[in-house]
Amino acid sequence: MISLRSLTSFSIFLGYVLADCECGYSIATGPGEGEYVFTDLLESDFIHLDLTDGTPAYGKYGWAPQEFDMSRDVARGPYGEAFAPQNVVSNTIADAQTFEGSGIKGGDAGLQLVVDGEIHDGMVVGADISTTVMQYFHGTFRAGIKVTDVPGTCSAFFWYMNDTQEIDMEFLSSQFNKTNSTFPVNLVLQSKESKDAGFDASQTEGFRKVDLPFDPTADFHEYRIDFLSDRVLFYADAELLAEMNGTGVPSTPGNLQLSHWSNGNTGWSQGPPGENATTTVSYVKAYFNSSLASRQQDYRIRCKDPSAPTAVCAIPDKNATFFFGNMNNMTTNQTTYREDGVGNGGERARVWSLPLFTTALGMCAWVVGL
Repeated sequence: MISLRSLTSFSIFLGYVLADCECGYSIATGPGEGEYVFTDLLESDFIHLDLTDGTPAYGKYGWAPQEFDMSRDVARGPYGEAFAPQNVVSNTIADAQTFEGSGIKGGDAGLQLVVDGEIHDGMVVGADISTTVMQYFHGTFRAGIKVTDVPGTCSAFFWYMNDTQEIDMEFLSSQFNKTNSTFPVNLVLQSKESKDAGFDASQTEGFRKVDLPFDPTADFHEYRIDFLSDRVLFYADAELLAEMNGTGVPSTPGNLQLSHWSNGNTGWSQGPPGENATTTVSYVKAYFNSSLASRQQDYRIRCKDPSAPTAVCAIPDKNATFFFGNMNNMTTNQTTYREDGVGNGGERARVWSLPLFTTALGMCAWVVGL
C-alpha cells in the first residue's frame, strides 16, 4: 500500500523535478551580453485559434477586438477612423498540424484585419485587437504578419500604454514599391518629445525608417520588439533592424495591439484604399515580465531552482510552428490558450507523454521506497 506521505512526496517530486521552463524564457541580444529572462508568456496561434466566432466571453483568449471611433480631428486626417469588431476575422485551419495555406473562409489562414474600401459617414472602417490586461512590462514580443499590398493603409504591431509611451512597428502600404523592391518599415517610440513635435516622431530620436530585405506583402515574416529596461530593439526574421534608447524608452507596463487603419493623411497612411485591404496575422508570441503582483507571486512559487538544466528555456528565433504551450512537459500556471479547452480558466494543463511519465514513476518509486 502506498502511504499518503509517499503520494505527497511523489507529487512534489513531479512538480519539482520534471517541469520545463519553471523559471522563465530567455533571449540573448548580442555577442558578449548576458541572457535576459522573462517570467511569463502569452502565445497565440491565430491559424488555429478562433477569436471571433462564438467566443462566449470578452477576452477569453487574452485578446479582444476593439470597437471605437476617432473623429478626423482626433485622427489627424481628412477622414475619421472607425474600428469595428466585424473587421477582425478569424480564418482558421481545422488540422492542428497544418500551419500554412488557405483558411476555412478562403485566403491566407490567420487573423485577418480588414480596412474597408468604402467610406462610411466620413469614416474609414478598420480593425484593432488588443490584449485585455495592461501587464506587459519588459519582454520580447513577436508576430507573424503578411501585410496588405493594397495602397493606402497602415498596418501596425505595437506595445501601448498611452500616446507618450508606445513602441510601434508600422507598415505604410503606399510606401511599398515593387518596381525597385523598396519595402520600408517605420520603427517608432512615441514619447513626450514626439507629442511636443505634434506627434511627429520623425522629428525625434525615436524614429527609424528601415528598408526590409524582402517583400512583406508576399509572405508571412516574423516582426519582433525587444522592450528592455534601457533600450528597445526591433527585428525582422531575427535580423536586427534598429536599436533605440534614451528618454523615449517606456517606463511602465502596457498591452499589445495589432491594428490596420487609414484616415487619408497624406503624410502617413495616405489612402483611403480603393478596395478592401487585408493584413493577416498568423501568431503573436509574448514572453514578458508581468506587472501583476499575483503573477509575480506565482513565479516565485514555481521557480524553485533557476540553475536546473531546464528551468529556463531559450526562445527559438524565426520558428512559426513552435509554441512552448504545445510541448509535453511545460510548467503549469502559464497563461496559454488552446481551442481544445485543456486547463482551467484558460491556463494550460500539464500534459504527460507516456515514456516520460513511466520514467518519472520509476524514479519516484526508488526515491520514496515504493
